[in-house]
Amino acid sequence: DVQLQASGGGLVQAGGSLRVSCAVSGVTRDSYIIGWFRQAPGKEREAVSCIRTSDGRIYYGESVKGRFSIASDNAKTTAYLQMDRLKPEDTGVYYCAVDLNRGLPEFCDLVGMDYWGEGTQVTVSS
Repeated sequence: DVQLQASGGGLVQAGGSLRVSCAVSGVTRDSYIIGWFRQAPGKEREAVSCIRTSDGRIYYGESVKGRFSIASDNAKTTAYLQMDRLKPEDTGVYYCAVDLNRGLPEFCDLVGMDYWGEGTQVTVSS
């Protein structure tokens, strides 16, 4: 079974940094998409960033470009989201997910993800 485990959330002041990690197990192919999504209270879940494990091709949502960076490890089993210059509006539950079929990180959307992990809370205080 495919399983995802997100970790690394926490509380940070505005302007600070956090890194969240997503450990993926049970995926047998070398190339797939790992994505990060977030959901703020009262809002819909939105795409943050996606990465293709085979070559590191990346997509970023407009609201995080230039502040967040995504990477995966050489084993292609863990994705990291480094979040810098955090803002209060970055607050939310961060979820990771995998897309095993479509192959392009630009298709970083909720409906195309095949498996989801439990979220990790990120809170940015002003």
